[in-house]
Amino acid sequence: MSIPIIPAAAATDADDAPAVVRDIQHYMRAGTLQLTSLPPLSLYVHLPWCLKKCPYCDFNSHEFRGDGVTAGDHSGAMQAAVPEQRYIDALMADLEAALPLVWGRTVHSIFIGGGTPSLFSPAAIDRLIGDIRARLRLEADCEITLEANPGTFEKDRFRAFRAAGVTRLSVGVQSFNDHHLKALGRVHDRAQALAAVQEAAEAFDTFNLDIMYGLPGQTLQELEADMQTALALKPPHISIYHLTIEPNTYFAKFPPVIPEDDQAYAMLDRITEMTGQAGLARYEISAYARPGHQCFHNTNYWQFGDYLGIGAGAHSKLSFAHRVVRQVRFRDPRRYMDNALAGHAVAQDEDVRRSDLPFEYMLNALRLREGFALQDFVARTGLPLTSIARALEEAERKGLIERDMARVRPTERGFDFLSDLQELFLAD
Repeated sequence: MSIPIIPAAAATDADDAPAVVRDIQHYMRAGTLQLTSLPPLSLYVHLPWCLKKCPYCDFNSHEFRGDGVTAGDHSGAMQAAVPEQRYIDALMADLEAALPLVWGRTVHSIFIGGGTPSLFSPAAIDRLIGDIRARLRLEADCEITLEANPGTFEKDRFRAFRAAGVTRLSVGVQSFNDHHLKALGRVHDRAQALAAVQEAAEAFDTFNLDIMYGLPGQTLQELEADMQTALALKPPHISIYHLTIEPNTYFAKFPPVIPEDDQAYAMLDRITEMTGQAGLARYEISAYARPGHQCFHNTNYWQFGDYLGIGAGAHSKLSFAHRVVRQVRFRDPRRYMDNALAGHAVAQDEDVRRSDLPFEYMLNALRLREGFALQDFVARTGLPLTSIARALEEAERKGLIERDMARVRPTERGFDFLSDLQELFLAD
């Protein structure tokens, strides 16, 4: 998973609103901030279709139903039905309309997320990456990640994605327990998960496993078994997420019985212990990696870097000399394609309020084990350190951070009570 955390006010569905059209002069006008430099830039590409909507998922994903193909058909039929070429045409129109906003900037990472991007054929992914390369200046070692689910796995498919230019695969395993996979509504089973991970390991120098814990009916022993299986596969990176019941999901309407908080904390402690013994360090609150295998794309999110998001429902965060801007694309895939092809993919576009910048920055940066450099806060928000002085003092008094003259880091207590720590930076 690689969706940046977006404050609720910026995450509303604007599909009923007219498209937002701005020219570059709108973003370059005078404003209240003074950014002396721009942060690294990443590209996020959203491919919104899935074989089946998971009951816990609140991402902008859609079961594809069209051309006589309904959700639940085998992945080959789904690939034939998903409008790959029209959607990529729309993505390129979206990107071309956004080029003036990032002109001259180098892209350091690309993340192709969803949905289930591995539903798209290797040929379509090859075209997508080639079309992006033709329009943007990419770093020579640009990290290009593709999310893949074992339910779309076919022999040699992952190798074909590698040949198309993908450098890093993120495999959405979630669990190796068939009972828990069924409870989560996943379309794959344990055997498919194992085969997919083994193929990912053979095809890619670096890859990620997504694992969830705190699952319906899950015990600590079952969690340990999942982690033992995952670690035996020697992944260089694992992203681990606590199952949460999100609004507007099937689980919100029909909530399952999940482990109590105390048991979930015990599971997380055990996860951190087991990953550490396997040589994976916890560098972010949900991410564990071997040296040299941290995900640059996600790290750029957490360090308040910039990202241009294209695709249905994609979010962007872009910096200019005097402002930081957030954008949201139209969520509905059909409406997105229609609007993007007409040159108007953006449904929302607004400046981040000066008073909201400290919280937005901390919402990301405090997820990192190493925290943030004070000079980076100034550079990426355009605000003075005095704007966060009182909140830092309160966080230190509560034992949630440790700091020196150069850096602020969350303590173990700060990691355990991250929401409480972040809330200290909310605007009054």
